[in-house]
Amino acid sequence: MKINNVGMTGVNPYNLQANKTGNIKESKVKSTDKVEISSAAKEMQQSSPILAARQAKVDELKIQVEKGNYKLNAQATAKGLIDFYRK
Repeated sequence: MKINNVGMTGVNPYNLQANKTGNIKESKVKSTDKVEISSAAKEMQQSSPILAARQAKVDELKIQVEKGNYKLNAQATAKGLIDFYRK
């Protein structure tokens, strides 16, 4: 039995690969990304009164720490930790 033409004869695999990468480059150039932000997300981005109050409290604590006036209540901190981990 004689077997001729085994495999891909007359086909250049490098040429096929070059064509595939060329098509990929062309498709990447044509495609564009688009982002749409919903109205609910835009509302969330706006400054809320809770964030403003939290920032004011952080600023106040920062000033107290810098001046050395900040006193830590160890009992309240320990109670808060215990309550948190017992839940």
